[in-house]
Amino acid sequence: MAHAVTLIRSAALSDVAEYAYAATTPADARLIFLAGACPLNEDGTTAAVGDYAGQAAQAVTNMQTALAAAGASPQDVISTRVLVASARREDLVTAWKVVRDSFGEHDVPSTLMGVTVLGYQDQLVEIEAVAAVLDS
Repeated sequence: MAHAVTLIRSAALSDVAEYAYAATTPADARLIFLAGACPLNEDGTTAAVGDYAGQAAQAVTNMQTALAAAGASPQDVISTRVLVASARREDLVTAWKVVRDSFGEHDVPSTLMGVTVLGYQDQLVEIEAVAAVLDS
């Protein structure tokens, strides 16, 4: 299946970042805007309380489920924003590694942010995403 997303890299920017700096999609692509994927279990409880990596993994799973429901896959994601409830860089990096690794070679443009609090009890991680697909 052809993907609508083209990742853009620039030799004029640092190669330290573990993601593409930009992405584009053709005008006829259908955009999919996902609500923030939270680390919630099916029964609504927060998964992996106190565990940044565990919550990132559950948020990724929930994001993938939402993508599939919209007819998309992780390779169709054009950008993400990863929110982590912490002021510690180590916690942000822990969550980021799980999210980054879930995309494999599709190093989608992303923003990683530390925030003071997220919406659910004991929530530490949330992933916002936008995807683009070509309808056949």
